[in-house]
Amino acid sequence: MTGRIAANDTGPAPAARLRGALGWNSVSWLVVIVLAAAWEGLARSGIVTAFMLPPLSVVLKTILHDAQTGDLFANLGLTLYRALAGFAIATAAGIVLGIAIARVGVVRWFFDPIISVGFPMPKIAFLPIVVLWFGFHDVSKIAMVVFDAAFPVLTATIAATHAVERELLWSARSMGASDRQILHEVVLPAALPEVLTGLQVALPIALIVCIVAEMKMGGVGLGGAMITASRFADSPGVFAGIVEIAVVGYLLIKGMTLLRRRLLAWHSESQAPATA
Repeated sequence: MTGRIAANDTGPAPAARLRGALGWNSVSWLVVIVLAAAWEGLARSGIVTAFMLPPLSVVLKTILHDAQTGDLFANLGLTLYRALAGFAIATAAGIVLGIAIARVGVVRWFFDPIISVGFPMPKIAFLPIVVLWFGFHDVSKIAMVVFDAAFPVLTATIAATHAVERELLWSARSMGASDRQILHEVVLPAALPEVLTGLQVALPIALIVCIVAEMKMGGVGLGGAMITASRFADSPGVFAGIVEIAVVGYLLIKGMTLLRRRLLAWHSESQAPATA
């Protein structure tokens, strides 16, 4: 009886969790297959022209051709480099500055008005200024990614640091812990779930801003390739870019989800059945 109660207290059995995850994934893939079939059927029905909506099979052939010529990997590599480099810088700057704002009054006094004004602003409006300062090369595109992606990380870190239970801080201080020990052993672990949520928000923003910057500035990259295809009225090329961006975004989000589960293996949320 005791063993049965203990088993019930630990939540669903691993086999049940696995069946739930597989069932959810099957439904997700079924939705993708239905949408793909609807796209192909609508494009070949004659309701819309092939220029407005090329068949998915034609779009996939375009992607395969770009992969064979190496264009796909060149564009994808540069886009990922810009987006992930900007995301990494935004992560480091947002976490460090967020902790400083939450824990140091002078820093909070200086940055609070800047965050209040800058957070709701559409940061892409600063693109012309960034171009004037840094030109049309990678530096300007990465700078735009950093500028946009830093705010979700920053605000999440500030909120997470403020939300740390005071009892934990008092207990650590009563045991003789230094400020550095409190930061590394109490504040950061307690704030980690919410900080990771900010990173999960910032990562797709980094990809979106990178694509938009490439579209505006041109050059090599997924966004630049889509604009080039549009200028030459290459409809399959434009839709190929959309499919490529969708796949890359999905993989990045899945990767961040897996990283979150690994980093929070000790947290209660990791005990819940996986649904994504």
